[in-house]
This record gives sequence, structure tokens and C-alpha cells, in this order.
Amino acid sequence: MKGITLAAGAYSASAIAMPSPETFAGSIQSHPIGKIGLEEHFMVPEFVEYLADTYQNISPALAKRGLEALLDFGDKRIEIMDQNRIDFSILSLAGPGVQIEKDPAVAQRRAKSVNDILAKEMQKRPTRYGGLAHLAMQNPKEAANELERCMRDLKFQGAMINGQTNGDYLDHDKYSVFWERAAALDAPIYIHPGNPIDHPAVYAGHPELWGPVCSWAFETAAHALRLVFAGVFERYPKARLILGHMGETLPLNLWRFDSRWPISHRDAMTLPQPPSFYIKRNIVVTTSGVCSDISLRCALDAMGDKNVLFSVDYPFEKTDVASHFMENAKITEAERQGVASGNAKRLFHLERK
Repeated sequence: MKGITLAAGAYSASAIAMPSPETFAGSIQSHPIGKIGLEEHFMVPEFVEYLADTYQNISPALAKRGLEALLDFGDKRIEIMDQNRIDFSILSLAGPGVQIEKDPAVAQRRAKSVNDILAKEMQKRPTRYGGLAHLAMQNPKEAANELERCMRDLKFQGAMINGQTNGDYLDHDKYSVFWERAAALDAPIYIHPGNPIDHPAVYAGHPELWGPVCSWAFETAAHALRLVFAGVFERYPKARLILGHMGETLPLNLWRFDSRWPISHRDAMTLPQPPSFYIKRNIVVTTSGVCSDISLRCALDAMGDKNVLFSVDYPFEKTDVASHFMENAKITEAERQGVASGNAKRLFHLERK
């Protein structure tokens, strides 16, 4: 990646989360290494009203603490990257954004506006920042057009969609035009967790389960599986999906998906390949928010060493914790190089820049 240099410096706390006990346990030798992050969030004032929807998922004492960091594109964010050897950050708007906007015209206008804002920040620091487009999925054809504009004109790396859009999931037939375009553009699509429009009874009386502890992972995993079982990746074999948080539980369950699919109540659904084939071919996962050797080993073994990529989930996770984990994880040096930056360079064609 031309112009991107290895940044040195001390570790620095940078988020509202606390490190897990496992993170620093048993560290003997550090492996300083340059890294690329691709679930690194930002915010603009016009979208704070949408961000407030996530306050239901977070302790009231902590809900607004990350806002200052989200709004910063400047020296503080770069300083934290430098201190933790993060050479390049692919930025994305913190959700849910226009995924919860009821007016399609407003959603489309605001998505275009925030993409233009991000593009300007990328132009200021082209060797440090990339971008994932924010898309109004209320109109699939216009979302495809905006994705194309962001990829070709604004030089983005892909897009991030914050879960379902007013109850519509991305496997619906109306999104075929979007997936066809994404595949043609070679634009990876990151599905980020979001709240569903309903509130299942299983979470009643347990607010701690509603959000990052539990429901977001299950919601996002189910969204991804809808795409697999609906045959989206069979129809568009070049489409690429990104899941954060070490794959939202999918890597752990590949065998069971293959085992139970043939006996499930499938109606008319068929797939020429087992579900795990599409998951391993079309989905990559990031380490965002999961600093665990056990989870990383599972993801590498289940998904393949080319399909696991480093991320922090800034500023909702601590950059120093994620960086220290990557540099000390109990994996081979070849795996470390791939996860830290090599796989991202290949997925997003960053070597062409």
C-alpha cells in the first residue's frame, strides 16, 4: 500500500470498553506489526439523532461517552492509530444511520451527504483513511447507484449496512439489483449489527441481553444466514460479505449448518452446495470486539486463514487492547501478517492505490 508507513509509539486507551482478563494473560513476546482496521466508526452532527437509537442497548452512564471520539477525524484519531501501529483505517458511519429512516427520500439524500463528507476526510489523509459507503436500502436500485458512485468516484472500499432496513433484510428479491451491482463492482458489503424492528420475548426482563452482549450477534448471524439459504451467493458468486465480532458465531457452527440443512423445513429452497461452502467462499470475518486466542483460532480454522481480518471497532473498543491482542495472539507469523493487514489489502485491492 503505497505511502502507508509503519507507525510506532506507545499503547493508548481509546474507548469506553474494558479489556477482558484473557487479553493480556500469558503474554511473553510482542510482535510489533502494522495493521489495517476496517470497522472503525465516525459520526457527523446530522446523524446523532439516529445514533441515539443505540442508547437503549448501552448503560445510560456510558451511552454518550464515545461521541467526542466519533466526531473526530483529526489529530487525536491519528495519534491513537500511530500509538498502536494502525497504518490505515477504513472508516464507516456509526449505526444505525438511515437504516431506521422512514422517509426514503430523506434516507437517500442523507446517505449521499454523509458519503461526501467522508470522501473529503479521506482526501485530506489518503494514506491513512479509506471508507465504507453508507447506503439507503429503502430503494435498492438507488442504493446500487450510490454504491457505484462511492466506489468509482469517491474511491471507497465497499459499504456498511447496519442490519435490516425498516424490517427488510438483504435476501429479499428486490435487493437482487443491489447484489448484482456489488458483485460487478467487487465491493465487499459489511453487515453491522442493528436492532430488529420487533423485541422477541426471550429478551423480556433482561435488558443486558439486548445489544452487544447477545442480541446483536444473533440478529446479524441470522441476517447472514438468510443470504446463504436464499441462494444469494449461488446467484452472485463474486459477492463478498463481511461480518464483525469474529463472525457473529457463524464459524463455530459450520458443521451443524451442513448437518441440519438437509432435514430442515426448507419449502422450495435448494442449494447445490452445502451452506458452509458459501460461508467460506463469500464471507470474511473481522476480529472487531473479540480479543480471544480461542475465538481467533476457531475463526482461522473454520473460515480459512485468508478470510479473517483485523479490526478494532473504534471507539467502542479499546485500540490498545485490540492491537496488543493482534501482536501477541498465539498464531503463526504468516497468519499474523495475513490477519493484521495482508488479507485486507487483498480484499480491498489496497496495493493498487
